[in-house]
Amino acid sequence: MPRSRPTLLLSSLLCTALPLHAQQADDASDATRATELAAVRVEGQTTQATPRPQSNSFGPGSWKDTPASLNVLTRALIDARQPRTLSELAVSDASMGDSYAAVGYYQNTAIRGFALDLATGYRFNDLSIAGEQRIALEHLQQVEILKGEAGLTAGIMAPGGIVNYVAKRPARVQDLTVGTDSYGSRYVAVDVGRWLTPSFGLRLNAAFDDTQSYIEHTDGRRNFYALAADWLIGEKGKLELDGNYQSSSQRSASGYQLLGARALPGRVDRETLLGYQPWAQPVAMHTANLTARYTYQFAPDWQGSLAFGNSRSVIDDNVAFAFGCYYASECADGSVPGNFFAPNGDYDIYDYRSPDDTRHNQQLRAQLQGSFQTGRWRHQLSFGLDGFRRTVDRRKSVNEYVGTANIDDAQVPVFAPSPLQPGQSARRLDDRQRAVFALDRIDFDNGWQWLGGGRFVRLDEYANDSSNVRERHTRLSRFLPQTALIWRATEQLNAYVSYSEGLSLGQEAPYWTSNADSFLPPMRSRQTELGAKFSVSDTLDLGAALFRIAQPLQYAQPDASETGYTFVQQGDQVHTGLELTANGRLTDRLRIDASTSLLRARAEDAGSAVIEGHQLVNIPKARASVYLDYQLPMAPAWNVSGGWRYAARNVATPDGQVRVPAYHVFDAGVRFRGEVNGHALTWRLSVDNVFDKFYWRDTGSSGGDYYLFPGAPRLARLTVTYAL
Repeated sequence: MPRSRPTLLLSSLLCTALPLHAQQADDASDATRATELAAVRVEGQTTQATPRPQSNSFGPGSWKDTPASLNVLTRALIDARQPRTLSELAVSDASMGDSYAAVGYYQNTAIRGFALDLATGYRFNDLSIAGEQRIALEHLQQVEILKGEAGLTAGIMAPGGIVNYVAKRPARVQDLTVGTDSYGSRYVAVDVGRWLTPSFGLRLNAAFDDTQSYIEHTDGRRNFYALAADWLIGEKGKLELDGNYQSSSQRSASGYQLLGARALPGRVDRETLLGYQPWAQPVAMHTANLTARYTYQFAPDWQGSLAFGNSRSVIDDNVAFAFGCYYASECADGSVPGNFFAPNGDYDIYDYRSPDDTRHNQQLRAQLQGSFQTGRWRHQLSFGLDGFRRTVDRRKSVNEYVGTANIDDAQVPVFAPSPLQPGQSARRLDDRQRAVFALDRIDFDNGWQWLGGGRFVRLDEYANDSSNVRERHTRLSRFLPQTALIWRATEQLNAYVSYSEGLSLGQEAPYWTSNADSFLPPMRSRQTELGAKFSVSDTLDLGAALFRIAQPLQYAQPDASETGYTFVQQGDQVHTGLELTANGRLTDRLRIDASTSLLRARAEDAGSAVIEGHQLVNIPKARASVYLDYQLPMAPAWNVSGGWRYAARNVATPDGQVRVPAYHVFDAGVRFRGEVNGHALTWRLSVDNVFDKFYWRDTGSSGGDYYLFPGAPRLARLTVTYAL
């Protein structure tokens, strides 16, 4: 919570009084021995509506001075909504949506209609982490959503944007949280921090979660530990260390598929686990993330930093996977595509096992930032070097058909598992990126600023098959420019126009195309954005952004090949959209976090009329998210909250012929703050999907195949936090 003005005033008066008191003591008596007091550390919290972001492709600056669409989800919002997964977190921003976010598995999201790159799209303290992990939220101070191109920051990445998780810093805190939900889950978390000396502080976060899932047979467990340390080295240096480890175990839930490639399943029980086999083991994940950052203040206007990040995720992937109908009687003659469920609801079950699936990201960055004057022009300069390496080690997996079931089965038939065993582990991917970057922000002292810079990146990537035989070696060098013009119309209003370019790797061709398993060439993307940011007050920010993103279109093109399709890059995928945001306090008692996204996603010049002229798959034309939190005037210890989520009709097939219905989902909550023996006690009750609405939240694809994931039913969570 923001520190009250009286508290800030009192801290200032105390700091002012210290030297005055020392002078009075000297004047009173020469015999009085001067006592050197210990350093006093005074901490305050910002009262601005949008906290300063850590990840920012346009250099250091506040939210208003950043010429890009950027949303910061605060710790207060996370605590109030009580999300446990990335999919639940994403509902707080209308520009985000699920992109194959299965229950019990690591989840992915899309920003502005582009699925994030799991290699570079997720960051911890502004350093890359392996996206193939279940992100814990307990140790985070804020979550930053940088929308659109960020080639200057991340280099090779998907054009949708970046999600940056920012860790809590050491502070005097000692909280214990216990919780449960309407399914009987058990949850315990601790948050303990201290400044052990005036120059060294620690903060520990830990959590235990025994999840009772709404989907049968998918209960799970996880353990999480995180440690943060700040060390003030001398007067100019600072070292920040953050490490976390998490282990989890939970069966993953397969998604539904269209019936006969043309009809939505009409008889869906959200509590049924498709393809359940009692011998199927849960998905086990062990993840560790480490960041270290040393900063040194060379001069009042110049600062250098050296940062290192290490992220490792090991996944034992096990699932009785419901997929397609190749072995079902209704699909035997080939009249129904085998990679969808059968028209009568039949589906095949596969025994899939891929243990020791290891993803490892490492990043090292050296950066120098400073400012200087040339005449009347003020420069803010950032430049540096960046090295990134990602490896993927995998075994040859087991993926064998074991039987066929139906979505109406009251009990899924039990089949024998495959006798096959996974092969030896092999290095499947070795990706090395080296880059140099620079950006200059020039203030012309007349209300205008110009930003110009870019990133020169060199990629060297090797890809091997499961037998460790070289499949591909990609080498390239690219310069990715980035520029923006900012107009400070008033003290409250900024307007900007920006242009940036990015680079992303080509996708792998699906197994059912003529060029299966081959990788398409890297793609250059371009974005233009026009926006405005208005600070109504110190506690309320409004934003608007109009953007256009274009990159080459990748799709399975029908042809005369033996398989009937070839995976190609042809034409462009163009996303044009409008985003509106409002974050902060409407009144002293009412806070709002709201966003709206209108997005037109089209294929242009693709050479196939089937996929042109309509919205692309899994990109609703409109989304909205509104969350209100109100402090009751007659009972200030109580807050009530309400949320509304909306998504327009969503395309489920590349030809646009099948769409899932639009949906409205409502959430609610209540919070009570009290004391027990002088210790703060906070109760939080949140209810997601209050009216138990059925809806399809995700029509995303994986490996070239399309899936349907229903939204969760009504779920109530209760937590109690006690300040020890």
